[in-house]
Amino acid sequence: MKFSKQWIKFMLLAGVLLTVLSACGAKETVQSSAASTVKNNEVMNKGTAAPSFSLSDLNGNEIQLADFKGQKVYVKYWASWCSICLAGLEDLNTLAGQDHDFRVITIVTPNYKGEKSAKDFTEWFTKQPYSNITVLFDENGVWAKQFGLRGYPSSYYIGSDGILAKSSPGHASNELIMESFKEIR
Repeated sequence: MKFSKQWIKFMLLAGVLLTVLSACGAKETVQSSAASTVKNNEVMNKGTAAPSFSLSDLNGNEIQLADFKGQKVYVKYWASWCSICLAGLEDLNTLAGQDHDFRVITIVTPNYKGEKSAKDFTEWFTKQPYSNITVLFDENGVWAKQFGLRGYPSSYYIGSDGILAKSSPGHASNELIMESFKEIR
């Protein structure tokens, strides 16, 4: 069966149109979900609701995104085997030790994408000189999948309204992080 060029163009256009419409519908659903997650608070940032994680830190204390309600939060996903991540830890430690209008937390994913077990990571990290960095464990990457993590390092910028206002893969300098938060409420 041979199709005409016009028929092929029509089918390609229809496929693109369906993809765009389904993406728009998905975005609408997520944004509606974001608005309901924020509830009675005013949504000030563009984006979707950040995943409402509940994770343990190196000492086993549970930390939830809800603990930072009304605050801006910088979340950095990183891995102990990632040379780019390791090269940025000293700067991140400095940033986390300074007074800003946002909180700094980091998340690693034990037993996911090549990361050590939580026990091995804790043993390794406690020997490192980074006392200002808060490290949370996302066992098996459960929340990484919710954030849409594709690689390490990755940065997520959450507004005081709980909206994931920006995300970016790769290393982010302290200057870039601070500059990004100037645009986020």
